[in-house]
Amino acid sequence: MEKRRTIIEPFKIKVVEPLTVLSRDQRAPLLRAAGHNLFKIAAEHVTFDFLTDSGTTAMSASQWAAMMVADESYAGSRSFHKFERVVQQLTGYQHVIPTHQGRAAERLLCGSLLKPGMKVPSNNHFDTTRANIEFMGAEAVDLVIAEGLDPKSSHPFKGNIDIPRLRAFCSAHAKEIPFGMITITNNTGGGQPVSLRNIREASAVYREHGIPFIIDACRFAENSYFIKLREETERGRPVQEIAREIFSLASGCMMSAKKDGLVNIGGFIALHDAQWVESLRSLLILTEGFPTYGGLAARDLEALAVGLEEVLDERYLEYRLAVTRYLAERLNALGIPTVQPPGGHALYIDAKAFLPHIPPQHFPGQALACELYLAEGVRSCEIGSAMFGKRGADGSFIPAPMELVRLAFPRRVYTQSHFDYLVEGMEELVSRKDSLVGLQMAHEPPFLRHFTARFEPLP
Repeated sequence: MEKRRTIIEPFKIKVVEPLTVLSRDQRAPLLRAAGHNLFKIAAEHVTFDFLTDSGTTAMSASQWAAMMVADESYAGSRSFHKFERVVQQLTGYQHVIPTHQGRAAERLLCGSLLKPGMKVPSNNHFDTTRANIEFMGAEAVDLVIAEGLDPKSSHPFKGNIDIPRLRAFCSAHAKEIPFGMITITNNTGGGQPVSLRNIREASAVYREHGIPFIIDACRFAENSYFIKLREETERGRPVQEIAREIFSLASGCMMSAKKDGLVNIGGFIALHDAQWVESLRSLLILTEGFPTYGGLAARDLEALAVGLEEVLDERYLEYRLAVTRYLAERLNALGIPTVQPPGGHALYIDAKAFLPHIPPQHFPGQALACELYLAEGVRSCEIGSAMFGKRGADGSFIPAPMELVRLAFPRRVYTQSHFDYLVEGMEELVSRKDSLVGLQMAHEPPFLRHFTARFEPLP
């Protein structure tokens, strides 16, 4: 494949599902009824569902076959032990705690280890991680490098954590930090990878201050392939070997397996030693289920065990990254700015640059996401001030660092012709972008407001 200009989908399609295609006039009342919040649009009214890459994977024949031989025993099932072995071989961690998804893993970790006033540093915390930390009265601290906040920067590893700032933060607050983190890839910052060198350096800083190091590993395979492609010293190394070294540098990981686990549901916590295992499993039993199923059916564990192996296929990873690169190049040619360089799981449109006439307090990203739905039937996700904006103590509006619209691509679902069709429609949107208007928030929930908030167009 590397000798051809065209990178093909490295799979055959055996099952198909019809696409819904509505007109703009049909979509408009649906958007109004949903309060201009795309999370509230029914899937049957969406043509291209790029809301998230989480749990939207098309599973392989091998995964479906594995599900058919699952052992659904309540305790100690054969399927759990298969899943456990795969995670142990992948990560090198001996203690494996299944959960029904990444958010449950976050809740277990935060609920067991955090107390009010504590601080958790990372490159960038994503929305659910931040919410679980803040729910416990702790502080989620973002220390991504400066280039990670500049959509135009071509830095190859914009997900890197700022090592001097991390060192200074740990020196000042070591007693208040129960664990430190890095998210790979960095979803909040545009799906940008973290270099292996940066992970090594962060590991050394955490170790120097006696702080356990947890990796948010939901896109570990994509990050590992970026390392192979972009980090000079790592070229030629097998992706599986790179991934294993990444895990070896940390105390443990948590993972939403609905991303690089290639499944529709599932997650886990894996740890090097047993320090936290008893308290985590006790909370797991209370809220999720027995420690050998953790809120999952055994068939889900079987599918996940296969997915964690399939995701390291470098032909798949080559195709996966090519999808985002292809669409970014096509949209950039139309004058639609995207976060550079293109990430792995999603394309991020720079709504602040594309719609400079809409100020952050009127949510340019949300306005663009709504227009993409009306014009193309695309469901996307705002990652800007609707998601991360705040109010100061005096009530003033504090915008998010960037105003982005994320088009997250389900794995093994859409083909090149789908993206070509989408690009054709985007030409018309560009021609009338100056006519788009901002939004105001009509209902603001206290946590993860972007999931259920309601918006109204400005008059």
